[in-house]
Amino acid sequence: MSTSTFNRRWAAVILEALTRHGVRHVCIAPGSRSTPLTLAAAENGAFICHTHFDERGLGHLALGLAKSGGEPVAVIVTSGTAAANLYPSLIEAGLTGERLILLTADRPPELIDCGANQAIRQTGMYASHPSQTLSLPRPTPDIPARWLVSTIDSAMGQLRAGGLHINCPFAEPLYGEPDASGLPWQQALGDWWQEDTPWLREEQELGCARQRDWFFWRQKRGVVVAGRLSAREGEQVAAWAKTLGWPLIGDVLSQTGQPLPCADLWLGNARAVTELNEAQVIIQFGASLTGKRLLQWQATCHPQEYWLVDNLEGRLDPAAHRGRRLVAEVADWLEMHPAEKRAPWAQSLAPLSEQARARVGQMTETFGEAQVASRLPQLLPHQGQLFLGNSLVVRLVDALAQMPAGYPVYSNRGASGIDGLLSTAAGVQRAVARPTLAVVGDLSALYDLNSLALLRQCPAPFVLLVVNNNGGQIFSLLPTPVNERERFYCMPQNVDFSHGAAMFGLNYQAPQSWEELTAVMDNAWRTPGATVVELKVEETAGTRTLQQLLAQVSHL
Repeated sequence: MSTSTFNRRWAAVILEALTRHGVRHVCIAPGSRSTPLTLAAAENGAFICHTHFDERGLGHLALGLAKSGGEPVAVIVTSGTAAANLYPSLIEAGLTGERLILLTADRPPELIDCGANQAIRQTGMYASHPSQTLSLPRPTPDIPARWLVSTIDSAMGQLRAGGLHINCPFAEPLYGEPDASGLPWQQALGDWWQEDTPWLREEQELGCARQRDWFFWRQKRGVVVAGRLSAREGEQVAAWAKTLGWPLIGDVLSQTGQPLPCADLWLGNARAVTELNEAQVIIQFGASLTGKRLLQWQATCHPQEYWLVDNLEGRLDPAAHRGRRLVAEVADWLEMHPAEKRAPWAQSLAPLSEQARARVGQMTETFGEAQVASRLPQLLPHQGQLFLGNSLVVRLVDALAQMPAGYPVYSNRGASGIDGLLSTAAGVQRAVARPTLAVVGDLSALYDLNSLALLRQCPAPFVLLVVNNNGGQIFSLLPTPVNERERFYCMPQNVDFSHGAAMFGLNYQAPQSWEELTAVMDNAWRTPGATVVELKVEETAGTRTLQQLLAQVSHL
């Protein structure tokens, strides 16, 4: 029996089983111990294989592919700290629901805890963060292939959201020309190899019963809060709320069109809060709210009931409201709970929102973070998509811009970290091949700088807009100690991203005005490949503008 050949057959069953559950993209990092998995993926014509030399970026590439593609994505890495580098993307997927299958190659048991090279304790290494974990045995013909395939099928059938960690130990030798070793073991699966269905089907239907008293609640004064939604869901929620006559407060990720724009400004106005507090029921669709004022109001409101509808399990309500947690697909829930045409009740919110929007248009910052954030919809590519990073700019966009309804917007707002943002954006584009605008801060870009390598292979125009305010200026909005703020919080790096773009052979532009920026963007959407656009802005101008606008709108 050839160990290297049987390793390959074992891995081939694992990878083929994944194809039966919608896995089409496989992200692979270089490594020796993972050779059986890598070669099995390469030989399977159902897969599109992506590579990256950095496992942390690779995990986030897979995360982005899963975000926009909507299907589970597999990741293959070698043993040791390579597997540990997948932790951030796994954590994010667990919070936002993307399905990642982490195939971590491992040393066999006899090489663990004995001083062997590149051997760490990988079994259970991700603790509670995967939705499920499989620790496979070392490949052996003593275990039937039907056990292996049904084990994979069972885990995939139960994976509704988050990560599945499959730890795969392989003994050496790992290399060698394949022979007939283990062929009867593999052929025992019969015509399964020629079919396209799982060996074992486990149905885990997601459903939510219709609320029997909905006819009663839809006649009350209600408010709709929209968090992270898909483009289709955002449009449906907006239409549903409009029919009911309920005000809709839409997050930048809601894709509802934000019918009451600049909510994070006007929610600082006492008149608005007073009127919203008249609501008898609040229904929130989707989690992950961005705006600080929205979160503050959400935490302090006291309706008779607070309902939260999302397809992810868990409470998802840090304010612990009295009400209902409804686990369901948003579109299905809306169909089961039709709106009844009613006149709008919160009449003062629309004029207040319009006044806040007008103040944004009058702001004195001529060319900087705040202006770019408020005008961001004008920079979006036609039939494209937007990825927003977790820096000051996402809060400025949420507070100052009105995003178009149904326009795809993605982010990593689960754990809200700045790691892996460039690689996630690259994955978001690769899954659907749409023109893509990604907006991140300078520290975020530095944190994932080597993932600029992924932008050398763009299936459509891609613009990475780096807003360089020389550090983490979001800390200027917080009561951080002034004397220590620069050294320990903002950490200015005084960098120029032209060098990073040149290192990876990417187009680079540094416009100095709004007119130059629009011209650069228009040209970039007509140019194949990626363009890095760096906006060097005054360090604290964006935070000052936001604080000034908040003060003005609070007194309207």
